[in-house]
Amino acid sequence: MQYRSLHSWDVTPAEARELQNRLRTRVIEADQFGTINTVAGVDIGLKKGIALASVVVLSFPELQVVDSEVAECPVRFPYIPGLLSFREIPPLLTAFTRLQTEPDLVIVDGQGIAHPRRFGLASHLGLILDKPTIGCAKSRLWGRYEEPGQEQGAYTNLIDKGAVIGVAVRTRTNVRVVYVSIGHRISLDSARTLTLACCQGYRLPETTRHAHNAASGKIPKTRKQS
Repeated sequence: MQYRSLHSWDVTPAEARELQNRLRTRVIEADQFGTINTVAGVDIGLKKGIALASVVVLSFPELQVVDSEVAECPVRFPYIPGLLSFREIPPLLTAFTRLQTEPDLVIVDGQGIAHPRRFGLASHLGLILDKPTIGCAKSRLWGRYEEPGQEQGAYTNLIDKGAVIGVAVRTRTNVRVVYVSIGHRISLDSARTLTLACCQGYRLPETTRHAHNAASGKIPKTRKQS
């Protein structure tokens, strides 16, 4: 799988923020995709300064694993909230280039435009891959919201300075919400709907669950191997 080289990764934190401010204008906040047949999840595990970057591709809507890759790469950028893409995307790109199945959509365990500079990990990755991406984060980074109802599918808007930057979604009845936002080439309504379609009785989408397991060393069994 190919990707676009938009900038150097050898940057300072200040330069990284400048890049975010510049690149955020290229994020497309509307549906620009065809039929979704495959959806990928990504995650990063860390082990003694080495990133274990996982990409797991699932069929959609069946959500069966069809492909996966884990790349081991040194970590070259410090942990700084709001700048995680500069730490995590380089190892993830290595894993993406090894895939045999190109995903139609990527769900990222992180923020899209629900970010102080409207350019979180999901938006950055989507722009580089030129793919529709969704940010589905376990914790809130930016914005305010009112708690939605307790039933599965309930949601409220995540607001910053009067603008809707995401939604707080209940993916399972009586569990904590997740924070869904536009990554790239997708609308917020589609991001919410597709995230819910990727949840099978758990708080997190199957994409995230499989990617987390792969980054932890539990390589998923693909449909071709079954």
